[in-house]
Amino acid sequence: MTKLGIAHSNKQDAFQAATHIAETALRSGGLTRPDLVIAFCAGGLDHEEFFKGLQSTAGPHTPIIGGSSIGIITNKEISYEGFPAVAALIQSDAMEFMVKAVGGLNQSEFSAGQRLMEAFPRCQEEKLLLAFYDSVRVPASDSAPPVLNASAPFIAGMENVLQRGLPIIGAGLLGDYAFSPTRQFCGSFVADQHAVACLVSGRISVYHVIMHGCVPLDGVYHRITKIQGSVLYELDGKPIVPLINEIYGNTDWQSQHPVNFLTIGVNHGERYGLPQESSFVNRLITGVIPDGSGIGMFEPDLAPDTEIQFMIRDNKMMISSARENTTNLLGKIEADKKSPLFALYIDCAGRTAELSYTEGEEAAEVQKILNHLNIPLLGFYSGVEIAPLFGRSRGLDWTGVLMIIAEHE
Repeated sequence: MTKLGIAHSNKQDAFQAATHIAETALRSGGLTRPDLVIAFCAGGLDHEEFFKGLQSTAGPHTPIIGGSSIGIITNKEISYEGFPAVAALIQSDAMEFMVKAVGGLNQSEFSAGQRLMEAFPRCQEEKLLLAFYDSVRVPASDSAPPVLNASAPFIAGMENVLQRGLPIIGAGLLGDYAFSPTRQFCGSFVADQHAVACLVSGRISVYHVIMHGCVPLDGVYHRITKIQGSVLYELDGKPIVPLINEIYGNTDWQSQHPVNFLTIGVNHGERYGLPQESSFVNRLITGVIPDGSGIGMFEPDLAPDTEIQFMIRDNKMMISSARENTTNLLGKIEADKKSPLFALYIDCAGRTAELSYTEGEEAAEVQKILNHLNIPLLGFYSGVEIAPLFGRSRGLDWTGVLMIIAEHE
C-alpha cells in the first residue's frame, strides 16, 4: 500500500511553513512513517529553516529531496508570488527509495553525474531516477550574465554509469527570475552546487509526457558561427542581436529577462515536411548580455555549426498541449490497466501566466484533469526540465514534464 500527503504554504517564516506543510500532509495522507519527502520552496525562503521544519515533523532520518523553485503547483494551488512552498510525504510498501547526493557540480557537471550514479548499488527492480541539480553556477551581475550549470554533461555523466534505459526525470532548480543562487535538499542536509538523486524501485510503472508550445518562426534554419558557453554571438556570420531586432521590429525586447515569446530551437526529428513541435528542444533566451554583443541562453549546450531555428511561443498551443497530452497519458495508463498513485509536474518557469501573458495557467489544465480523477499532484516551476526524448534523457526548456507513477489494479 502507498500513502501520500501533499500540502503547501505561503508563510514567510520558513520553519513554521515547513511544520504546517508536513503536519497537514501527514494528517491528510494518513501517514505514520514517511519514507521520502519531496519538497520545494521559493528562493527567498530560508532553506535551512524550511528543511529543519520538515525534519522536525517527518523525522530526522526521512530523506528529503528537492530545493529551490520559482513556484509550486498542487491539486488546489498554483502559486509563484510571495513565499510558496510545497512538500509531498510518501509512505509505501510497493516502492523503495534510495537517495544520494554529490557536490562539486560547478567544477564538472559530467563528473558530478558520474559520481552520483556510482554511489548507488544496482537493483533489479529499478524503475526511475529522480534527479535535481542547481541551475545557477554564478549569479548574474551588472557586468555579466549568469553562468549556469549545464544539464547535458550532467545527464551524460549519469548515463555513462547507468548504461541502460532507466528513465531520468528531474530538473535544474531555479529560485527566482533574477538567477539568484539556488539550494538543494540533499537527503539529510542542505547545500549548493550539488546534485541529488532518488532511485525508485518496486512494483510500479512510470509514465511521462512532455508538454510543448513553441512553433518555428519562419522555418528558416540558421547555423551558429560564434558561441561561447551559454552566450550566442553570431548566426550565419552575422551578429545575432541585430537579427532579433529585425524580428521584433524594435529593441524593446532587449529589456526583457528572460526574453518573452522568442526561443532558440533545435529540431531532433525530420527536417522536411510539417514541423512537429514534439521534435524540438528549445532554449530560453535569458536576455542580451551587458555589452550588447550577444544573447544569453539558459543552457550552454549548443556548439558552432549547430543548425537552429527561431521559435515563437504559441500560448494557445501551450495550453492545448497540456490538456491533450495529460488526457492521452492517462488513457495509456488506463489501457495498461494500471492505477495512478500520484503525479509530479515539472513546469518551466517561463510558462507561468504572468510570463506568458495568458489569461489562465497552462498548469491548470493538468490540475483540472488530475483533480477529476482524484490523482494527487505535486508540481513546481523549474529552470530546466529533464525527461526522455528520442531514446535518451535530455535537458529541456519551456516545456512541462508530467510524470505519473502507477501500480497494477
